[in-house]
Amino acid sequence: MAKDDKPIMRESMPVYLGAAPKASSKHVTKVMKANKAKDTKPELRLRKALWSAGVRGYRLNWKKVPGRPDIAFPGRKIAIFVNGCFWHRCPICDLALPKSNVTFWTNKFTRNVERDQLKRERLEALGWQVFTIWECQIKKELDAQVSMLKKVIEETA
Repeated sequence: MAKDDKPIMRESMPVYLGAAPKASSKHVTKVMKANKAKDTKPELRLRKALWSAGVRGYRLNWKKVPGRPDIAFPGRKIAIFVNGCFWHRCPICDLALPKSNVTFWTNKFTRNVERDQLKRERLEALGWQVFTIWECQIKKELDAQVSMLKKVIEETA
């Protein structure tokens, strides 16, 4: 394992996806570090909508399962990830790559997608239902997403 390699999860068997790609400049590094890992606007909107719909009993960034889902219902084994379209490469939006430093961005996005898939697989192997709600879905169809999640949560009660 190289000096820059870091485990992507804190489970008993960490998986290494290799060293994180190096940013092209200090400015890019600063901008990327400023991105929040939790309590993002899409997350807050979804949680507020779930709460308004009467959905309670969830845990935030629950550390006792792989991947620390943004929203988890431990008793029902339901995990919800709220993914930003740009960083996690939304299949709905199908955004283009940035035009500069294409190699960096390709590596960055590939690692993000691989990490997301690994989180999903590990949770599913433990019997969890995993849902990914995309930022664009929260913007365009929040009520439909909340209804779908509420139905699934009520069915597992």
